[in-house]
Amino acid sequence: MGARLSHVFKAGGEKTPKYRGIPEHSAVRHVTDPLIASCILCPLELLSNTPSVDRVQFETLLSDISAQLIAVGSEHLAETVESALETLRHFFQADRCGLLSVSDDLSNVNVAFASYGQGVRPVSTDLDIEVSYPWVRLRVVVDRESVAFSRRADLPPEAVVDLASFEAMGTKSLVVVPIEVGQKRLHLIMISSVRQECDWPAEYVPRLRLLGEMLVNTVERCRASDKARRQAARIEAAVDAAELGFSEWSSGTEPPYLDSRLHDLLGVGVDEMANGLALWFARMDPESRPIVTELRRRLLAGEIERAAAEYRYEHPQRGTIFLRHCSRYVEGEPGQGMRLVSAVEDVTERRRALEDVQRLRDRLERENIYLRQEAKVRLGPERIIGRSAAIRHTFALADHVAATDSTVLLLGETGSGKERFASYIHECSRRRDRPMVRVNCSAIPATLIESELFGREKGAFTGAFAKQVGRFELAHGSTLFLDEIGELPVEVQVKLLRVIEGHTIERLGNPKPIPVDVRIIAATHRDVTAAVRDGRFREDLYYRLNVFPITVPPLRERPDDIPLLIEAFVDELSATMGKRIEKVDPATVKALVAYAWPGNVRELRNLVERAMIMATEPVLRIFPPETDLCANSSQTDLASFERAHIMQVLHDTGWRIRGEYGAAARLGLKPSTLESRLKKLGLSRPGSHLQH
Repeated sequence: MGARLSHVFKAGGEKTPKYRGIPEHSAVRHVTDPLIASCILCPLELLSNTPSVDRVQFETLLSDISAQLIAVGSEHLAETVESALETLRHFFQADRCGLLSVSDDLSNVNVAFASYGQGVRPVSTDLDIEVSYPWVRLRVVVDRESVAFSRRADLPPEAVVDLASFEAMGTKSLVVVPIEVGQKRLHLIMISSVRQECDWPAEYVPRLRLLGEMLVNTVERCRASDKARRQAARIEAAVDAAELGFSEWSSGTEPPYLDSRLHDLLGVGVDEMANGLALWFARMDPESRPIVTELRRRLLAGEIERAAAEYRYEHPQRGTIFLRHCSRYVEGEPGQGMRLVSAVEDVTERRRALEDVQRLRDRLERENIYLRQEAKVRLGPERIIGRSAAIRHTFALADHVAATDSTVLLLGETGSGKERFASYIHECSRRRDRPMVRVNCSAIPATLIESELFGREKGAFTGAFAKQVGRFELAHGSTLFLDEIGELPVEVQVKLLRVIEGHTIERLGNPKPIPVDVRIIAATHRDVTAAVRDGRFREDLYYRLNVFPITVPPLRERPDDIPLLIEAFVDELSATMGKRIEKVDPATVKALVAYAWPGNVRELRNLVERAMIMATEPVLRIFPPETDLCANSSQTDLASFERAHIMQVLHDTGWRIRGEYGAAARLGLKPSTLESRLKKLGLSRPGSHLQH
């Protein structure tokens, strides 16, 4: 080679070469060798200190390196690769020679292996070529061209940043060849000189690329071997930690193989190795032998790929143990038939632990049944306090429907005791042996209500990290109380209707139907018929739920029950607070009876609790809320005010309607008009008292 390479090698010689300082008549302009024609050349004079390159010697060098790389193992990889780079560096009389790895984002290079001359400053292990060598990066890393210059002055003007970096590193001459091997990460072969300027003959570029491919393949092979070896070591350690025994059965004539751990698991001694398989089957419990034999036959016949069986085994030293036997069908080598690889695990401790858990579960279930029976004997169903005609009528309806499995819709204002009546109906039903499952439809976000009701599979949606059993499945064989059913989203109402009609549910993420036997009691304080008219509640679902509606009366319609409720709340809170209350001030009781109670029983209980907290004397005084508080309460609609006012007047007049001092006169109505209004509002005179 008489020419000196200046800038860029392009593999395959696709680009027309550029010449600087070459006369028009020069033969160099008409060279036909694609490897030479793919080079940018500088003036033809040679550097006096550039060594002569012997191509035969270089081919011999490649042959020697190739022989070393073929035989090298991972333990001598670094030593062998660096020795090859050292030989290459000496061949070109250069000062640095390295195999570099390019990052996935093509912005950095890592010096994987390198050889340096004595006293030469090493290149940084991690180099940001996007910042320090942008021109070289564009051509070598992005365009995948080989770059070379014999002196820094040959670099083009656009390589000003690269020139500064080369000057800082003392690099006088350089050649960089990109190495691409399949889908592996891009690598670079880099040779540079800091003591003298060097020529880089073009015909050596493809040979350098070949050498680079051999080095990269060797590195990847050794790394893959190391990875496989580490993986095998991990598997061996895992098998050892799990204390698994292995066997291999063949459909051919080869005898079955049992490893040493399996011999220990089976209790087969060294002198019994030949009969290990026969002893294994002989000690297996008789019921499991035909099952294991049939599974083995089906596996070897290729009918199934995997099988597992768990059976009792009589160990000669340990007595009765339990083994779990997992097998997998493996395609055999040509002419060797099918193979069956099996892993055997001792699961005795696990089986005994499960048996203990089952015994404890049975015991707890029995204790639970006993305690619930005791609670019923001592306390009866969840107490609902009242003697008024309104509450007696509600109890009568609840008793009628409790003995059936019909759906019940409880209507009434907030705090009136709908959940108490739901518990009462459940406790009086044939499903009382199982607890009632409760769902507050307004307390669960709309995005989660479906999975709460019907359950979900793991991964059904983002964030579903585990399987969840829905409330319908929990309530199987029992009662599901859907409180505030009017708040249920319309899209969930459709699925609820389907469950009521078909008695099956589908978990989110699993279309397989799951049968459920659930009695539904729903409750709401809203006007459901108005919601149906407005399209906020499905009409078909409403008629499915409205099989047996029960309206729980508000507290203002049962004023006779207020003293009883106060007494019960005082007794309950006295026990929990440790306060001794002898009686409640009669004047305050009278004031409480006259109050409209927009918050119903819940408001009354809260008022009693506040009075108990403040009480310092044995006589408890409970004052009703201020009138303006009542006016600002949730009871703001005209019908509620009318109802409350009429009830208050009737109570004050002793339910006397006609006459000068009757309720009709005080209300400014005709007696017949008032009687018609009472009938419309469903109000009736309290009768005799009944305690539930």
